Amino acid sequence: MRLLLLLFLLLPRLRAQSTSEARSLDAILQEYAYRALVRPTTGTIYNATSELASNLTGIKVGALRLRSGSLRRRGVHSYNEFEIPRGVIEKPYVKRVVLVYQNLGNWSHRYYPLPNYTYLAPVLGLLAYNGTNLSATNLSTLNVTASLDPIRVKFNHVKDPPLGAVARCVYFDLLGSSNFTNLTGANTCSTSTQGHFSIVVESSVLPPAPPPASPTPPALPPSGTSTKSSSKVGVIVGSVLGGLVLLLLLVLLLFWLPKYKQKKNIQRMERASEAGEALHMAAIGDIKAPAATVTRTQPALEHEYAP
Repeated sequence: MRLLLLLFLLLPRLRAQSTSEARSLDAILQEYAYRALVRPTTGTIYNATSELASNLTGIKVGALRLRSGSLRRRGVHSYNEFEIPRGVIEKPYVKRVVLVYQNLGNWSHRYYPLPNYTYLAPVLGLLAYNGTNLSATNLSTLNVTASLDPIRVKFNHVKDPPLGAVARCVYFDLLGSSNFTNLTGANTCSTSTQGHFSIVVESSVLPPAPPPASPTPPALPPSGTSTKSSSKVGVIVGSVLGGLVLLLLLVLLLFWLPKYKQKKNIQRMERASEAGEALHMAAIGDIKAPAATVTRTQPALEHEYAP
């Protein structure tokens, strides 16, 4: 309870300090924007970002000088993210007006803290100053009012809101008060006056951070992959075994072939011996037997006195 009471007492002081710092930043950026207007052409946007000091890195600043009558009759079709319609009136009236553009980038939280909300886009600012004397400093802002159509702010870089969260527009006036409205289009907010704008979402509806992931076991290959691998292994093993069998049959064939040839030669010689001169067959009773009818060699006496 004491802590809450302390925060309740300190909140107005912190808000006043933040508002004071934001107004001081506006004055500094106004001076840098005017430095970029060297012999300016009416209706031309001048980028003053390169003129900023190193301690303001991340902030973008631009300047646009217009005639008050031209601003009221024509408006500005496109000034970075801003669309300014016809019918814009500034008070007090000045002959020339300078519209200073601000993009606070990563400095948005620093100068426009918003408890319980998360920024989805950087804070953009549009402030009007008297453009008669371009060397003037510490100028007061003019009171700008869109009397016909509202001024539109189309944000270029917006983070996606978390699931279940609703993005809303926030408007900061020059007194430090914040006002929330619904978006009027895709990443678009509308306003009838100058100030600072952004898109936010309530931090209380953000989903809790996911728990740290437990180590996942190694993934098993799909069943189809396992079956294909097994079939490939079977084909390889079968091919190797088939090759070994063919090699063994070839070796046996080489050993058996000479023996086969030798056996064939013996059979051929036996057939040749059996195919000699045929003997004469004679009948003796009821039996037929081979009989020699002619002698091949005539007998002769083995002495030298033969006739």
